[in-house]
Amino acid sequence: MGLEKKSALLEDLIEKCGGCAVVDGGFATQLEIHGAAINDPLWSAVSLIKDPELIKRVHMEYLEAGADIVVTSSYQATIPGFLSRGLSMEESESLLQKSVKLAVEARDRFWDKVSKTSGHSYNRALVAASIGSYGAYLADGSEYSGSYGDDVSLDKLKDFHRRRIQVLVEASPDLLAFETIPNKLEAQACVEVLEEENVEIPAWICFTSVDGEKAPSGESFEECLETLNKSNNICAVGINCAPPQFMDNLIRKFSKLTKKAIVVYPNSGEVWDGKAKKWLPSQCFGDAEFQMFAPKWRDLGAKLIGGCCRTTPSTIKAISRDLKRR
Repeated sequence: MGLEKKSALLEDLIEKCGGCAVVDGGFATQLEIHGAAINDPLWSAVSLIKDPELIKRVHMEYLEAGADIVVTSSYQATIPGFLSRGLSMEESESLLQKSVKLAVEARDRFWDKVSKTSGHSYNRALVAASIGSYGAYLADGSEYSGSYGDDVSLDKLKDFHRRRIQVLVEASPDLLAFETIPNKLEAQACVEVLEEENVEIPAWICFTSVDGEKAPSGESFEECLETLNKSNNICAVGINCAPPQFMDNLIRKFSKLTKKAIVVYPNSGEVWDGKAKKWLPSQCFGDAEFQMFAPKWRDLGAKLIGGCCRTTPSTIKAISRDLKRR
């Protein structure tokens, strides 16, 4: 199946959902709720090593909540990160592929169960392979500053992403999800690797924002989207892991800057201190607020809506209930 047909899978899903599909929520958050210890440079990806069955369980919980797209546990899973833990190249690549396999197995098991039930309101979910930013690998919070240093060039970022993309593509997810991209340079690097490798799996690229106006690097989203808008490999663009209070303005902004589908999955509004490795108190959205605002985000132009850090299956259930009138 070529790129055009695979892109049609997402378009068909959005249409089946009435114009807006639901993405799952915070993965690491739910792992921690179940007792997983993930205060680790690999973050949620450490569960690929320690407890893969728990990963599958979390995917199932989001599917049951009404997610139309489940995102794999590979956000902070990188080959350099695994190698630094003493794993071999083969083991590292196997764990990346396992992240897709676990999500696919959960999706297939869930669909096999509900598709036999008359009157259900679920859709057969798509699996998006998560690809975190270079800053996520550094685990120093730089995905929220966009400051990688003068020695990080376009070629260095392409080299960083290339093998991980190749390995994830070999595992055959439905989509690729580039997440918390903080600057134009890394977005360009991701697009160029997709094109150079002739990847035939559609991708979305999500930036984050710390001010609700620009990318963390200070670059305008008009600048950041320039390369993405020209690429057939990119099926959607948007924002993840930014406060929900920013979404109205950012969706309006993106609607003027792109014809791609717009994807938003904000965090709860809490602020992550990347150096202290803790969440800071701040104005937060609960499930009720997500349920209230999701239809507005849809009406403003978002085609894919979900949650990021500190959101849970109950958040996704609330969003899904209102968007689909379950």
